[in-house]
Amino acid sequence: MSRSRLIILSLIALLVAGAVYFDLHEVITLENFKARQIEVDTWVSANPLVAAFGYLLLYVLVTAVNIPGAAAMTLIAGALFGILQGTIIVSFASTIGATLAFLLSRYLLRDFVEQRFRRVTTRINKGVEKDGAYYLFTLRLVPAFPFFAINMVMGLTRLNIVTYYWVSQLGMLPATILYVNAGTQIGQLESLSGILSPQIIVSFVLLGLFPLVARKLVENYNARKQRRKFTKPAAFDTNLVVIGAGSAGLVSAYIAAAANAKVTLIERERMGGDCLNTGCVPSKALIRSSRIMSYINRSGEFGITGSDAQANFPAVMQRVQDVIGKIEPHDSTERYTELGVDCVTGDARITSPWTVEVNGKTIHTRSIIIATGGQPAVPPIPGLEKVDYLTSDNLWQLEELPKRLLVLGGGAIGCELAQAFRRLGSDVTQVEMLPRLLAVESEQASAEVEAAFRRDGIYVLTGCRATSFDSQAGQDSMVCEDARGEQRIPFDKVIIATGRRGNTSGLGLENIGLETRPDGTLELNDFLQTIYPNIYACGDVAGPYQLTHAAAHQAWYCAMNALFGKFWKFRVDYSVIPRAVFCDPEVASVGISEDSAAEQGIQYKATTYGIDDLDRAIADGEARGFVRVLTPPGSAKILGVTIVGPHAGDIISEYVLAMRNGLGLDKILGTVHIYPTLAEANKFAAGNWRKANLSQRMLRLSGWFHGLGVK
Repeated sequence: MSRSRLIILSLIALLVAGAVYFDLHEVITLENFKARQIEVDTWVSANPLVAAFGYLLLYVLVTAVNIPGAAAMTLIAGALFGILQGTIIVSFASTIGATLAFLLSRYLLRDFVEQRFRRVTTRINKGVEKDGAYYLFTLRLVPAFPFFAINMVMGLTRLNIVTYYWVSQLGMLPATILYVNAGTQIGQLESLSGILSPQIIVSFVLLGLFPLVARKLVENYNARKQRRKFTKPAAFDTNLVVIGAGSAGLVSAYIAAAANAKVTLIERERMGGDCLNTGCVPSKALIRSSRIMSYINRSGEFGITGSDAQANFPAVMQRVQDVIGKIEPHDSTERYTELGVDCVTGDARITSPWTVEVNGKTIHTRSIIIATGGQPAVPPIPGLEKVDYLTSDNLWQLEELPKRLLVLGGGAIGCELAQAFRRLGSDVTQVEMLPRLLAVESEQASAEVEAAFRRDGIYVLTGCRATSFDSQAGQDSMVCEDARGEQRIPFDKVIIATGRRGNTSGLGLENIGLETRPDGTLELNDFLQTIYPNIYACGDVAGPYQLTHAAAHQAWYCAMNALFGKFWKFRVDYSVIPRAVFCDPEVASVGISEDSAAEQGIQYKATTYGIDDLDRAIADGEARGFVRVLTPPGSAKILGVTIVGPHAGDIISEYVLAMRNGLGLDKILGTVHIYPTLAEANKFAAGNWRKANLSQRMLRLSGWFHGLGVK
């Protein structure tokens, strides 16, 4: 703990100890005041300003450090200053004191709580960000909730301090007026129970619940108002219509069919969506071919000579299509029909909250899941429309390997494709507007990847903004600007890999008043519902992740809520979502990064193990990269992990399992790992953490013990 925190804790302890020693809670009572009321009234009348200001300061002190007596002081304020002045003094004093207690709790305890209960606090803070003012207002209106407890608990959240102040002042005002007014009749009061009768407490509870209930009623009213424009069918053709047969849609339909619900799955193009046809599967097949080419070029490192292989690009692309063909049955219409899903090919159009039109037929459904995926986001760069550009959607139709390839974008897709084409023989230039590649990953990971790209011969330009494209005399080129000025980059083909946007056009969302964000995604609540409780969304169209496994994860929540939401709803859980970039070296991560920890004010210790020291990596000729684990200081709990190295996407699964089940590095250290494997890197990283957290006192004691009788 820091020195400043120790000083503050010591001061608070002294104040509380003083209050206990002098029996302050026995001093600030109605009985004591009533016994000396005439004397005190006389002094206050003679010194009105000093009395008012002094009383305010004392009240602030009592409430700031949670010394008992605030309720009695509120009554006494009414007796001393009258209802108007007493209310003003107590209202401001109690709010200032509460805010100081709030800040003390935040400064002294919040980091500790967030580090040890991150999953819970993340969920609470998300709710506080959305409805914190309503929650606080409700608590403040109900005197039955302990004043000090509210201050302490809210201090552990990330509620804005200005919001906390004004909501507290407004919320405590009714009870303050009640108490101060009662204090003007203090001679007739025997105890606090004379004020807080059961009827008054119930009234305050109802008053406190009013803002939350009112908000819920408004939300329901708005939803009903939207639905009133449409006629709800008397009967339904199906329980669920799923629009889109990519990862999210397929999982949703599978779960619904497994639950013996009637489900209709509508896909406008090909079953399997982007992942099977233009994304994960073809890109990994291409990467595999390029990696084999890389191994051939490195064959001398492994004692193999005389290799003179060349990449046959048409054959490589044919293999990509063959791989798609072999996996396609997993996502086929035939398979899902056998599972009990009614598969329909066509353009779906939502015409009401309960009706979907496809191929001229209207389907009446209880619920709808929108799982229409995403598409490449093409930036509005002048002249780009004049260039025959490629994206991750259409590059799979290439028949010839581009001699000069420009890749615009340094995210996961751009990096994977840039390296794959370079290893197959293209001269690749990669341009990224941000200061580094893979900006969502750690700086160390970005540096490792960029160094590998430069070794492969990729010309990497970071911090470089594309300003225009043009095509003159059959030569395409791009103009970009960086710190060195403007430069022109000629190319034969360009891949635009600058992100993706939700695929929502043509669905008829305007028919039912569903608006989208600028990136094409839908606004959803924690249950993945739109403004209509029976219309859900998952996958790229939902955000915030553009990951196949995240889409499948969301799909489970959508399906379960759509089918069983009337009885029990499930709030989507994003607490442990891993990701990987399948370049060489691979980059995999889960949990928080060092940048996000710094932004959130989360204290951490970083433990690193270099894969260049791992036996299996050395034997495989892959001795590069690292495992880096973030933990709270002095704790084995895993906050986040980044792995850069061979098969990082596979070996990070152990950390994903550990984080999901609350297991720490000590459990990984105690797990037997097969030798020699790449997964041993996890155990060695845990070993480095243990070394850094050994008690020096115990080590000295152990050294003394083992030194007994030894010369």
